[in-house]
Amino acid sequence: MANRRVSLDIAARNGMFILSILICLVMFVMFFGLLLKSMPILSVKPLSELLFSSAWSPSRGSFGFMPFVMGTFWVTAVALAIAVPLCVLASIYLSEYAHNKIREIAKPLIDLLAGIPSVVYGLWGVLVIVPFVKNHVAGLFGRHTSGYTVLSAGIVLAIMIFPVIIHVSVEVLRYVPHQVREASLAVGATKWQTIKYVVIRKAMPGIIAAVVLGLSRAFGETMAVLMVAGNVPRAPSSVFDPAYPLPALIANNYGEMLSVPLYESGLLLASLLLLVIVVFFNIISRVILVRVERMAQ
Repeated sequence: MANRRVSLDIAARNGMFILSILICLVMFVMFFGLLLKSMPILSVKPLSELLFSSAWSPSRGSFGFMPFVMGTFWVTAVALAIAVPLCVLASIYLSEYAHNKIREIAKPLIDLLAGIPSVVYGLWGVLVIVPFVKNHVAGLFGRHTSGYTVLSAGIVLAIMIFPVIIHVSVEVLRYVPHQVREASLAVGATKWQTIKYVVIRKAMPGIIAAVVLGLSRAFGETMAVLMVAGNVPRAPSSVFDPAYPLPALIANNYGEMLSVPLYESGLLLASLLLLVIVVFFNIISRVILVRVERMAQ
């Protein structure tokens, strides 16, 4: 009986170990699968030409990803410029000032934002944000636009990454030891001075990690951005220009790739670029979070 229990325990442990290894291998399988499918276009065109050319005409064999890469960075940068200040201030309030009842009400509502389908955000953006940018915001700057712009996509995307940044930032701020706050207050600092010069400074690496996680989410968002960005294959020069981010390019065109040589390979290369960018920023965020945990010990 004892031998059987030991054997079952060993089998369960080995089974869970194998499953864990398989889960970890998924990322490598995705990477090498996309790399393999991208080789046809990489074998006929140098990577530098693909990344830095602005000519996009698959029927003529031109695959310049620069407009799509720039569109991705423009939309993401606008989203972060809107989201980061609001999320940090909201996190400070929830962590340092809010009553427990307010915190208990706010947290589920913030988590609910993370569960709303992206297509709902996209429809809301089309019905509300696009007309708002077209009829009100653009006129303030003397610009005429359709409303399907970098700014519209950035606003929608900012709201979508609110839950990610706020949730992690609140946890990091509350992770700062209370003794640090008490020591600052004991020497005469006000509550805001304690938060500004002690708590935020101590939690800054974690807040940066939260922003990086939001950045990773922003880079890969597809449907909502596709619906409000304008999808014009030209590098934007202002927030009132349309953009065509990489996820939108893939979602819009993958069904057409069979009729054009190298089209499939080009779109899968775009997927590989997205994967590399997202993994890179996630690794950075993980390193920063580990550093925060070690500093707090």
